[in-house]
Amino acid sequence: MKSFNTQFDLIRQSATIAMADRIHVLNASGKNIVGLQVGDPDFGTDPAIVDVAYKAMRDGLTHYGSSRGMPELLSAVANKLMRDEGISYDPASEILISHGGIHAYYLAMQSILNPGDDVLIPDPSWATHTNMAIMLRGNVIRVPAPAENGFVPLFDSWLKALTPKTRVIVLNYPSNPTGSYPSREYLQKLQDFAAKNNLWIVSDEVYGSLYYEERPTSVAAIEGAKERTLIVNSLSKSYAMTGWRVGYLAAPARVIENAIKAGQNSITCVAPFIQKAAAFALTDPAIQEVTANMRAGYARRRDLVLRLSHELESDKVKVILPQGAFYFFLDLRAMKMPSVEMCEKILETESVGLVPGSAFGSEGEGFIRMTIAASDEDVEAGFRKIVEWADRQ
Repeated sequence: MKSFNTQFDLIRQSATIAMADRIHVLNASGKNIVGLQVGDPDFGTDPAIVDVAYKAMRDGLTHYGSSRGMPELLSAVANKLMRDEGISYDPASEILISHGGIHAYYLAMQSILNPGDDVLIPDPSWATHTNMAIMLRGNVIRVPAPAENGFVPLFDSWLKALTPKTRVIVLNYPSNPTGSYPSREYLQKLQDFAAKNNLWIVSDEVYGSLYYEERPTSVAAIEGAKERTLIVNSLSKSYAMTGWRVGYLAAPARVIENAIKAGQNSITCVAPFIQKAAAFALTDPAIQEVTANMRAGYARRRDLVLRLSHELESDKVKVILPQGAFYFFLDLRAMKMPSVEMCEKILETESVGLVPGSAFGSEGEGFIRMTIAASDEDVEAGFRKIVEWADRQ
């Protein structure tokens, strides 16, 4: 009998991908499913970005590149972080190009985590944050982020979760699945807590450009935080480039030196023609307007769901308005039904694909995640069907 890596007994497969796979099969069989489960922009990559990549391929950028990243893209990332977050990074020593946001998160955690270290992660949060820490032999401690506190942990909860083995705090704001993010004052207090206890902060900011009110603050912009913060980001959500798989890690130089080794032994490098296109996306003024237009489109759909919720006046479906990202974390706790069961029934009877809140942690039980990265028509039809189903129960 051959042995297996028992760490994987603790890891669940992605509920989002599992639902997407099921919907693909159902659609192929002739059913018309309203897919509101996947976190993939319904906007296409801007043609100008595609043209840059195509030209780069024609010009021969199809071989190995630097494992750190092309200087042009490293500088573009540094300029982006200064432009949008007000943080200065040295492109030559404090930035590393990655194969998307998940790979950037892997590089970050691999670079600072030792087996047995405790990792504090808010609950609910994207499952990969927990799964990756477990894969790297970390011990995950979930910190409750209840809906009643805007899906941000009460500060006392961080204190209660702290152990002598705690080494890392993982943040994801704006959050997947809730769209929430904390105030600058909260982040300052969290930075002070991290400094006092000699903790790293890994900050997943892939939804940072998708906000509807005041722009969220990067924790690295808080005074004293940069030296202990690892920023994870990608172009997937901001530029509708999910399939391109390009992102970056911004961190202290010593962390980047570790991360380069992890990158060399996992992907070697990101395709140079993709890096060329990414540098263009980050720097071209017209492309920044494309991102702003996408944000406006999501804002319109956010307002649509809010209007529908007022119109339908359901006692079963409570709408919590997201501050950012492109999800609604719908509160169906009044149904007193497991979120997996709710999603199964809604898929079966209403032909709407959703993700159960329990996939994001125990605090997500009773909620379902609905994306607004879909057409206005699908968002409206899907939300109406959810409410109609709930009100019939």
